[in-house]
Amino acid sequence: MRIGLFLALFGDKSLDEALDTAAGLGLQAVEIGAGAYPGKQHIDIPQLLSSKSDREALLKKLDKRGLVLSALSVHGNPIHPVKAIAEDHHNAFRDGVKLASLLGVPVVNGFSGCPGDSPRSKNPNWVTCAWPDEFRDILEWQWKRRVIPYWREQAAYLKEHNVKFAIEMHPGFVCYSNDTLLKLRNGVGKNGDMIGANFDPSHLWWQGIDPIAAVRELGEEGALFHCHAKDTRIDPYNSGRNGNLDTKSYGDILERSWVFRSVGYGHGIEWWKDFVSNLRMVGYDYVLSIEHEDGLMSSMEGLTKALDVLKQSVISESAGPMFWAKE
Repeated sequence: MRIGLFLALFGDKSLDEALDTAAGLGLQAVEIGAGAYPGKQHIDIPQLLSSKSDREALLKKLDKRGLVLSALSVHGNPIHPVKAIAEDHHNAFRDGVKLASLLGVPVVNGFSGCPGDSPRSKNPNWVTCAWPDEFRDILEWQWKRRVIPYWREQAAYLKEHNVKFAIEMHPGFVCYSNDTLLKLRNGVGKNGDMIGANFDPSHLWWQGIDPIAAVRELGEEGALFHCHAKDTRIDPYNSGRNGNLDTKSYGDILERSWVFRSVGYGHGIEWWKDFVSNLRMVGYDYVLSIEHEDGLMSSMEGLTKALDVLKQSVISESAGPMFWAKE
């Protein structure tokens, strides 16, 4: 298993500077933003799509530093009710898939998206309550009219390009849990195996989901394509008073019920060792990509502390084959 980095952390650096920093820290992989919410700070998508020599140059930049490109990330909302936003994120997704195919990158990361509640909507409507009854009516409309038709078409596109789509289960979008992710994977039909998870435990803890239980189910389903390494700390005092449904600014750390933390600062190293072991047990042996969103640490401090924990947690590739490994 390799330890990597989501390069969105270094949006203020050039690609060469970001790669030099990653390699200098001993990281083995990088994940690069390719549009939508992460933006395209480090690569020119149209140029790379049109120029084989530029693609080769990018791969050489990585190879000479001992890095691999684990994924392109296009975290957006291609089923947004505002047509201009949906089209922009849809085009970014399609270009990301096409570029990943040309680069030999096996996976594109992103969100499932969330539509509105009717054809006349102006904003997404994330439904998490079964009553009053109209909430269930909204959900039925969303999945039947927007979610399944859109992703059924994209699953065929993914199959055509031999690239898998790894959905980050994230509140605010229709796929935020195992149940909803597998609903989409199974609902799109024959190409459903092209859709799986970019597993990020940080978005699961505050929902009351046990990430290890979740990762074991997705592993058994063959739906683990990529993995983020990011932690969450639940504040026992604020959570005890208000629960974990929290819309306060991420910057209001003292008052929030939960906050994102660097690896090891929400859950200790023993948890991360167990997590990595469970990933291996269900057959995942790809990349743990560090994503830094810790409001209490600088970029470099959060990255180096996360890296220290993961280096102690990741099982060496020299450990040999596992007798329980699936055929």
